[in-house]
Amino acid sequence: MTIVMAVTLLGLLFMQIMYIEKMVKMRNDHFRELVTLSLYNVASNLERDETKHFLDTHLDNTQSKMMNINGGQFNSSDIDFNPNQSFVPPTRKRFGNENSLTPNLGYDRSRQETLKNEYLYQKALLNEVILNILEHASDRPIAERADSSKVRFYIDMELQRNGLKMPFEFAVVNRSATIVYCTNGYEQNTNKVDNIYSQILFPKTKDSNITLNVVFPTKSDYVFSSIKFMLPSIAFTFLLMGLFVFTVILIFRQKKLSEIKNDFINNMTHEFKTPISSISLAAQMLDDPAVVKSPALLKQASTVIKDETKRLRFQVEKVLQMSMFDRTSATMKLQEVDADSVIYSVVNTYNLKVEKFGGTLTANLNSDDPIVNVDEMHFTNVIFNLLDNAIKYRREDVAPKLTVSTSNPDDSHITIVVEDNGIGIKRDDLKKIFEKFYRVSTGNRHDVKGFGLGLAYVHKMITLFGGTIKAESEVGKGSKFIITLPLYK
Repeated sequence: MTIVMAVTLLGLLFMQIMYIEKMVKMRNDHFRELVTLSLYNVASNLERDETKHFLDTHLDNTQSKMMNINGGQFNSSDIDFNPNQSFVPPTRKRFGNENSLTPNLGYDRSRQETLKNEYLYQKALLNEVILNILEHASDRPIAERADSSKVRFYIDMELQRNGLKMPFEFAVVNRSATIVYCTNGYEQNTNKVDNIYSQILFPKTKDSNITLNVVFPTKSDYVFSSIKFMLPSIAFTFLLMGLFVFTVILIFRQKKLSEIKNDFINNMTHEFKTPISSISLAAQMLDDPAVVKSPALLKQASTVIKDETKRLRFQVEKVLQMSMFDRTSATMKLQEVDADSVIYSVVNTYNLKVEKFGGTLTANLNSDDPIVNVDEMHFTNVIFNLLDNAIKYRREDVAPKLTVSTSNPDDSHITIVVEDNGIGIKRDDLKKIFEKFYRVSTGNRHDVKGFGLGLAYVHKMITLFGGTIKAESEVGKGSKFIITLPLYK
């Protein structure tokens, strides 16, 4: 189900991204087509203006010549320039027989000659103007052929005609790619090549290579304005993905906690079952009259009950430690405590258990100032947990050797070091040993039981005392726990 939901959300996001990508591409293509059409019309308008310029110039020159010839009298209506006018041939009129041609009595032959001469003159005049454009148009300065104000007017007019009402910057470039003139903001908006739209001006004249470049500073706003409605959809999709990931993390965390809880219950059952069984067995022994009559057997049963009761009480205290994690600060009773004295007491009590495994427990209490501000009960549990942890993870082939030492590294702190020669801790485990419920793997050994709370409890207590704790270890050689606490002032 999790995989299906993940694939569905990723597929939805992929489809949205693809749709946006296509929309942007279509918008870009449409924009490019409109701009290309607008710039083509601008070039056509400039060509018409240039043609009109040469026609006006040629007519002015012709007028001057005619005035000189006619003694200074010339009427512009004498030259009727109409390139669409065609020569009109004489008309035929039928009289009687259809095949006979009879001249029109009203037809004036001199008028026919006049029309013919005017037609030929206008044709020659137009050909001369066209030839003049082809030969001499490129000799004019670019600034005259494409006046900046006129170019701006035509660009603005054509863009608005095609529905593009947006700011623009432009430049006219010559054949050597040198800018002839440009608007103020042109060079600031040429950082992207795809934002420059070009159109060759006067392409049909000789040696012409004048280019009009136009850029649009707000092109991205125009393109992405069509996909703004998709942004909330993408935002909601990412929100759903975030909630989905958060839910999956919670599910796996709950699963892990459930496994920890089951492991905790199994370990607690085992830890409680052993002392209860021993106490039950000792109680049955006391019911036997033979045991009552034997002082040795009675003392043995009494000792078993006493030891197992202590063990059971210790296990109960460990369980209670878990409930203290969230409320320890309220139950702390900080007071002036002699750390060496407390450690010495714990070492004397725990020494019997170490000797049971054939090992030794040494105390090197060398601190000059051992007074600290701690809760005595919790401080005792801290030392006891570290020693108990060392015995749990001892090596089977080597007698356990434990050392507890104290010293003053400076005038304001005391250092407590608990060292053993056990199986050691891997580098990866060293980063997690102070986490709640975390237990170091012991390979094929199944006799190491616990709740995974001891070192987490130690770390929390030392932190509440204002100190620090760190672990150093090497696999197969042992571990060292170093506690640093501020002195009581």
